[in-house]
Amino acid sequence: MSAADPELMQRARQGLYWRLMSALFEQGDAAPNLESLARELANTTDLPVELLDPKVTVDVLVHRFPKLKPEFSRPLPGFEPPALDGEAPQPSESPTDLKSTVQRALVVSKLLLNAFGPNTQGSVTAQQYGAWARDVEWLEGALGLPPGSLRQSGNAQSSGPPSGGGGEATRPPIGDDELKAGLATLEADMIHRMDLREVLKDPVLSERLTPSMALLEQILWDKGNLSGPALQNAKKLIARYVDELSKVLKLQMRQVTSRVHDNRVPPRRIFRNLDMKRTIWKNLTNWDPNERRLYVDRLFYRRTGKKSLPTKLIIIVDQSGSMTSAMVQTTILASIFAALPKVIVHLFAFDTRVIDLTPYVHDPVETLLRTKLGGGNDMRLALDLAAPCIDSPQNTAVVVISDFYDWSDFFSVLRQWKESGCHLIPVGSLHTTGYFAVNPEYAAKFKEIGAPILSGSPKKLIEQIKKVM
Repeated sequence: MSAADPELMQRARQGLYWRLMSALFEQGDAAPNLESLARELANTTDLPVELLDPKVTVDVLVHRFPKLKPEFSRPLPGFEPPALDGEAPQPSESPTDLKSTVQRALVVSKLLLNAFGPNTQGSVTAQQYGAWARDVEWLEGALGLPPGSLRQSGNAQSSGPPSGGGGEATRPPIGDDELKAGLATLEADMIHRMDLREVLKDPVLSERLTPSMALLEQILWDKGNLSGPALQNAKKLIARYVDELSKVLKLQMRQVTSRVHDNRVPPRRIFRNLDMKRTIWKNLTNWDPNERRLYVDRLFYRRTGKKSLPTKLIIIVDQSGSMTSAMVQTTILASIFAALPKVIVHLFAFDTRVIDLTPYVHDPVETLLRTKLGGGNDMRLALDLAAPCIDSPQNTAVVVISDFYDWSDFFSVLRQWKESGCHLIPVGSLHTTGYFAVNPEYAAKFKEIGAPILSGSPKKLIEQIKKVM
């Protein structure tokens, strides 16, 4: 049978991709018969058997076998760069012999297996995590994407081409959310199994970490064991994540200003408030072309009546272990509101203890480092500590963020605050996905007193605070 026999090439390709699927879905070694087939094909076509080992990184492969680098840099089928103006589209190259068929199938398998396959078991070292991140960059390069595109929520920021050689993206990032979600799950699992303290001691490795909620949670849980360079690198990672999330939350806050027009207050009819443009526009029908004069019979004034924000915003947030996302986003929101003029923000975090974070509310990184995740729920302690801050209920908004699985006598206090005139805003577990899980007993009670619990979306919380303001 000829080496260029199409049927043989097709069977070889199918066998190698079945091996890939077996390794990915079994989360272990591929089926023995498929592994034997792949090894036999590699030997027959004089390809390095290292292509079959997911523990060997792409960097190591292209270093040992430089002839393979162009193969790993080639775009995957369907991801070729678009043709320039006036040029015909470049057709996808199809292998014409058994060796090129096997080589292309093994390269594609290597890219996917090293990114998604079981190449790390048990505890994960810093070196393994760094190697995995580099392998993902090779996959991104083969997809025509800049480094980090598949591991970041926003647009990747890069000063150079991907290590995979794909250069700058010539097509928009793929819209396959499942691909990003799969990598995010893998990365979160690796971070949980990784000795994070050792990674944070190394500035190069810590810089390669992608800020995420999973990583942030690990840092906050272990921050008591960090010191020196590890603590400084942890602060940098927290700051990077806070900056990314702040951009999103500030966009949602753009319409919130310290002073807004109150249409209930009529404008003062003085020259300083005269709206010249509107006055001219409304009187254009009185223009006399013969005399070339505009006769004004109505004057329009700008509204200067303002309503002020509540002088105080009290935020009380559950910091138990299940509320990490809420804690992170709450501290950022608190810092944004605290930057508004004439707004005094108090921030309290609780589990079975209470921490007054008000002195650090302008610095979300420092605030997060002072939280203590874990423990149960005793909101009443936080309410007792916050009570003295309410000196003018009508000018005070109270935001309580919790899942309300709390058996302390907190509800009677919140009801009393609302009846006194406070603007009460209870919020369920706060997540960017809008995840909403609260104690149904208290959901009904809050609804009865006219303060229904908001869904867990930060945007909805911002909108509600805007209404109060």
